[in-house]
Amino acid sequence: MEAPIHPKSIVILDFGGQYAHLIARRVREAGAFSEIRQPSIPVSELKDAAGIILSGGPQSVYDSGSPQADPNILELGIPVLGICYGHQWIAHTLGGTVTSGKTKEYGKAMIRIRNQESGIMQGLPEQFTVWMSHGDEVATLPEGFINIATSGDCMNAAMADASRKIYGVQFHLEVVHTEHGAEIIQQFVSLTDHAPWSVESYAQRIGDEVKKDVGDLPSSVSGGMQPTGKRVFMMVSGGVDSTVAFTVINEVLGSHRVQGLLVDTGLLRKHEAKNIMDAFDLLGIENLEVVDASDEFFEHLKGIYDPEMKRQIIGDRFLAVQKRISEEMHLRIEDGWMLGQGTIYPDTIETGGTQHADRIKTHHNRVEAVQKMIEAGLIIEPLKDLYKDEVRKLGEEIGLPHDLVWRHPFPGPGLGVRILCAESELEIENEELKIDLPHVVLPVRSVGVQGDGRTYRHAVSLFSKTPARIEPHHMELATSVPNTHKSINRVLLCTSHDSPPSFVFTPGYVTRERADLLREADDIVYDEMHRAGMYETIWQFPVVLLPFGTKEGGQSIVLRPIESQEAMTANAVVLPEEVVKRMTDRICALNGIDCVFVDLSNKPPGTIEWE
Repeated sequence: MEAPIHPKSIVILDFGGQYAHLIARRVREAGAFSEIRQPSIPVSELKDAAGIILSGGPQSVYDSGSPQADPNILELGIPVLGICYGHQWIAHTLGGTVTSGKTKEYGKAMIRIRNQESGIMQGLPEQFTVWMSHGDEVATLPEGFINIATSGDCMNAAMADASRKIYGVQFHLEVVHTEHGAEIIQQFVSLTDHAPWSVESYAQRIGDEVKKDVGDLPSSVSGGMQPTGKRVFMMVSGGVDSTVAFTVINEVLGSHRVQGLLVDTGLLRKHEAKNIMDAFDLLGIENLEVVDASDEFFEHLKGIYDPEMKRQIIGDRFLAVQKRISEEMHLRIEDGWMLGQGTIYPDTIETGGTQHADRIKTHHNRVEAVQKMIEAGLIIEPLKDLYKDEVRKLGEEIGLPHDLVWRHPFPGPGLGVRILCAESELEIENEELKIDLPHVVLPVRSVGVQGDGRTYRHAVSLFSKTPARIEPHHMELATSVPNTHKSINRVLLCTSHDSPPSFVFTPGYVTRERADLLREADDIVYDEMHRAGMYETIWQFPVVLLPFGTKEGGQSIVLRPIESQEAMTANAVVLPEEVVKRMTDRICALNGIDCVFVDLSNKPPGTIEWE
């Protein structure tokens, strides 16, 4: 049973999507206390709230079974703001109409403010860029509402009934890619009689939670008394999240109550295991065991092509190795040990971990076996409510080295989700693409996120006479093509060829040889980023291996540089031409690589990782 609503808090009703916790964070940044609840919450429990924000979600409000809230929340007399699905729900509930949009909008769009006196857009520029992710739109407004903003493809991009303090916006205010989004949220917060929010030390707050989760462990046991607390067995990957989580748990509980395990899956980056050990040595952390289980992982991934199954197998193998090693080290659950993980909030959201969220992809720390352990109270996840930028702030607060904290994020399944696997060349949908450049639809699919839901669609590659030069028109197509073509969720630029070659597909799953090849390409990208002084200006740079080239057995590489703060949305980074050319030339010199592409897609419509 959930705790009662804090008086004068701003309550976010989570309709699914991927954004409720990000909205809550933005509200906290605006100085107000915020809480998240399911839309099914009784209206009686909301009577003391300062305001209500309705989040986005992947469903259509007019569909049977779509998530609904009590319409009486609109009669409470407190300010209400609907975002995306929430905007549509308000319109639909109050007698307006919501229909499928003629043009879907995913990514950046320009809106024009039509009324700056509405209460949430005062003093803003007449035009600015926002972040859209929707297929439906409000076609007609409810009685009493006025149109306060439009976009090129969405007439009612925002609406207001200022007399009732009820507002709706089609775009996502909470993401950093929406200009003035924080200001709009601030103006909404200013309309409420909210309780103030102040953030104490992340380390202190999370430390208290860790102590509560594991309980107190007496320093000595006498008189037959048994310890009341538990110990933590922590899976460490070397990424920012698990490093910070491991360090926090070590500091809070002491190394005598914590044991770290680094599993070398064969899917780590070049020299990764050694670099991790060197970093922890500098921190004085010695309670870390390293186990080479690469043969075991490759054996279980043999013949596996489906991306979800691949993630499940990697997650299950982590647990199997953990169980075997923990038994060998006498770290059994029945002896009072818990499993620690560096899970952060986007992992939970993308796995469909909230009631109405669509599953974008299953993270290795959210496979079924882990979920059962969570339900049994056997998992400790000190970072589970944080986003990547908050994890980094925490890392710096507890004294971790800058270079370690600001390492690029690396997925738990490692290179396993950056090696695309396919048993046969996929049939390409017969859809005529309206693209004014030479282009080819590629014979593989990748995961995307459109309208807050999961997609599994093709990428299309553009070709240019100056392959390494990313032009503004290429970036425009990266937004417009997925918005107007249902079979596409990514747009690439081929940087190794100036015209479409004849591609040869080679079936492949995850093998040590493919992992080694990708490791070398990834290391080249890492080296060139540092050489160009761009490592800290790029938030993450996945390098992806595709199972086709220009000759039998040949393969291709995709460069995926992005900028983001919280991983829920991301912008593709436009690399300088000379950097693209150096990366492309060096990668193409690797034996087995025929083609190089750069991914121009934002998130949405493409996820950061391809799988």
